[in-house]
Amino acid sequence: MQNPGSIASKEKAAVLLAAFNGILWIEEQINSILRQIDIEVTLYISIDPSDDGTEVWCNDLAAAHPNVVILPQVPPSGGASQNFFRLIRDVNLRDYDYIAFADQDDIWYSDKLIRAVQALKRENAAGYSSNVLAFWPTGRRSLIDKAQTQVEWDFFFEAAGPGCTYVFTRHLACDLKTSVSKQWQTVSQVTLHDWYCYAFARRNGYRWYIDSEPSMDYRQHDHNLLGANKGIRRLIERYRRIQDGWWFGQVRLISQLLGVPSNPLINTSNVYSKWQLMLLSLNAGQCRRRLRDKIGFAIICWLEILTRRSRKR
Repeated sequence: MQNPGSIASKEKAAVLLAAFNGILWIEEQINSILRQIDIEVTLYISIDPSDDGTEVWCNDLAAAHPNVVILPQVPPSGGASQNFFRLIRDVNLRDYDYIAFADQDDIWYSDKLIRAVQALKRENAAGYSSNVLAFWPTGRRSLIDKAQTQVEWDFFFEAAGPGCTYVFTRHLACDLKTSVSKQWQTVSQVTLHDWYCYAFARRNGYRWYIDSEPSMDYRQHDHNLLGANKGIRRLIERYRRIQDGWWFGQVRLISQLLGVPSNPLINTSNVYSKWQLMLLSLNAGQCRRRLRDKIGFAIICWLEILTRRSRKR
């Protein structure tokens, strides 16, 4: 049995979990969060109105565990990112040394948080993310490697990896909270919270560390918003999101929110011209981290140029 002094000496982490119709997976995930070693965890859950029993199950859990807090119910957020932004805005982050994101359907390794804390201290960083081990119902498992060297402008064009691996220092989290609160209406239009949070950190000079060791099992199923970038179907989905203007629109939106200085690669006001797309393609090495993604980025820029011309005819 631990003595009270050993518990009091542990650093405190707030884990922010966004839930929606997750009854199939949420129990296993929350058990893995509450089993974190060497760190004191308080779990905050924001639940979008669900019809599968998720709300009832979470409320029963909170009644039995004082370190599980359910945020008051509000109208549907509109998506997972908006739910996470609500958690950032409404939870008192100053009470904690570290703040982490959690999805409802993964499985954390027992040392996930303490490993992140140790890395943040060792690397003198404020933001942390890691690789993950994706797994499918078939039993297939695959490493999702996001730990390539960060480049000058990658944060305007991609996230640091799955947001469910993110851990922030209190200072970065509170700075992020201020930004989210002040720009709530505009921030709510951001589709991927993990992309915005990484961009916010890098744009404001915070050091970010990407761990090459996986920190969790990353569940893949039909309800994933994006999930692991594996297979032809996923690649087609991603290309469609780029072709329909969503991706470049998000680049502009995030750039506007962060107040980008004059830069020919970042367009904050209107649709990218063909000359800007050409320039982006030539600077793909500074826009994405992984070699495959650098090449894909350049190809996408040229496809956008060509398809835009064909649409005009």
